[in-house]
Amino acid sequence: MAEKKTSIGKIFVYGLMALLFVGLGGFGATNFSGNVSNIGSVGDAEIGVQEYYRALRNQIAAIEAQNGQPLTFQQAQEQGVTSQVLAQMVVNAALEDEATKIGISVGDDRLAEEIVNTQAFQGADGQFSRQAYEYALNNAGLSEREFEEGLRADSASTILQGSVLAGIKLPDTYVDTLIGFAGERRAFTWAAYGPENLTTGLPVPTEEQLTAWYEENLSQYTRPETKLITYVWLTPEMILDTVEVDEDSLRAAYAEREAEFNMPERRLVERLVYGDAATAQAALDRVSSGEVTFEDLVAERDLTLSDTDMGDVTQGDLGAAADTVFAADVGTVVGPADSDLGPALFRVNAVLPEQSTSFEDAMPDLRDALALDRARRVIEGQAQGFDDDLAAGATLEELADTSDLQLGKIGWTGNDGDGEIAAYDGFREAAAQATAEDYPTVAQLGDGGIFAMRLEEIMEPAPLPFEDVRDNVATAFENDARTKALVEQAELKATELSEGKTFEALSLTPNTEEGLTRNAFGAELAPGVLDAVFDMEPGDVRAVPGTDGAVVLRLDDILEADSEDESAEMLANLFGDQAASDVSQDLFRALSADIQQRAGVSIDQQAINAVHANFQ
Repeated sequence: MAEKKTSIGKIFVYGLMALLFVGLGGFGATNFSGNVSNIGSVGDAEIGVQEYYRALRNQIAAIEAQNGQPLTFQQAQEQGVTSQVLAQMVVNAALEDEATKIGISVGDDRLAEEIVNTQAFQGADGQFSRQAYEYALNNAGLSEREFEEGLRADSASTILQGSVLAGIKLPDTYVDTLIGFAGERRAFTWAAYGPENLTTGLPVPTEEQLTAWYEENLSQYTRPETKLITYVWLTPEMILDTVEVDEDSLRAAYAEREAEFNMPERRLVERLVYGDAATAQAALDRVSSGEVTFEDLVAERDLTLSDTDMGDVTQGDLGAAADTVFAADVGTVVGPADSDLGPALFRVNAVLPEQSTSFEDAMPDLRDALALDRARRVIEGQAQGFDDDLAAGATLEELADTSDLQLGKIGWTGNDGDGEIAAYDGFREAAAQATAEDYPTVAQLGDGGIFAMRLEEIMEPAPLPFEDVRDNVATAFENDARTKALVEQAELKATELSEGKTFEALSLTPNTEEGLTRNAFGAELAPGVLDAVFDMEPGDVRAVPGTDGAVVLRLDDILEADSEDESAEMLANLFGDQAASDVSQDLFRALSADIQQRAGVSIDQQAINAVHANFQ
């Protein structure tokens, strides 16, 4: 567990470095006027205004980098970023105060080591540079004394936190219980009871019944929040017919890709190299006599077939062995023949015939590729002009009337099925962020295409009119009625099974599962089947709804978790580590809350507001 503690320390130290320097490199330091230097304190540990500003600025920058788009301060507040940063600052201050009170400190040697090894303080030669150190601190608006005191306090806090997070080990009984639950299995027999078994007719629903079904299942017929968007777009495929490609360009492209269109005969070959020809010949004789296979020879050398695989090779790739290998039949082992690594045996696994494509045959593909590339270039050249027109006040409709841009409208809900353009990530991201205040700008679709959009209206979630979904409601009503009827009939079969009849005697096709766990990923079972069998006792028989009808189940046996299974050790480590981590975090939260309660937390909201004002 010592290793874990060291890792925690490094994370805190490097985190401090990033806080003080990486973020500042992109945004610069900001000094706040006035006499207020702190936004609050925990006990005697103060939370500096500058420290809070930097932490908040860096967190916003990190979110922007992760999402690839700007994050306004208002959005950051709505997402709780400011509260999260403040909470973390309070926790850090609580640790600092507690470490000071109980006398935890870091010596000068350790402090010097951390500073010397910090990359931001190193020169071009990779060694600590006093000049780089001073420059970085000046850029951050810190004196050496301020920085070193902060680093010393942070290191002491890290030691305190590490003592809580490290060394937690839960009893084996706890982990065994988790594994026993997750790994417990059920052996059962099941049979599908589908629509072909239905012996009764289905009721014809009245309008009142359909309306009642609609109202009872209203969530299935509710339109999600929808953004009504007008857009223009242009993709390379849209203007392919307008792009001309001359024959000289096609012939030049053919010459450039000639090796792709005209390929010599190739063979899929494996090669096993020996130290001398005599040993290789002896190995070949053993294969020829049937004593061993090529795979046996590979295993004797402590190799795998992947170690011998040469892939597809031409005669030119094989040197002196070319004639021998290319004269061999598929599946045969030949040699010994010289190779770059010494005498070797070769096995031919397949023959890839020579491929020859004339210019005339290749021309359609070449034309499409060149035209597509030129179409992308045409769009790239037009994009800035479109953007300038929009900035000058042109509407999307006007651009569509005077250019190749195509006008469209979409009710965007966040689903790919909203429309063809909604399948593009670029459009989806822009639609998600679009507001009524935005004006249209040209953006990239990702395949060389461009688009611009205008948000017309945001429609709140609302039920779709019954008249618009009546057919869907009728289909769902019928499916539900069919399933209920099949389950009722299947329950009669289940009763007969429980009385001693067999699946076969009831004209049911049994399927046997030898032992499935609760998750049983990949099992071809209807939803709810596993939940049912894990709620049954051996010998119980039950009918449950299936994917397209009903399923008749009989639980045959309850099996304990297989301790010899390959995944048992993996599960033990996973559960053990996760549980220990959860307990460690709970203990740390309890410690932090206790420190804050004993030391007292003071927050200056006016100072926080002053910091926030600098982001507006």
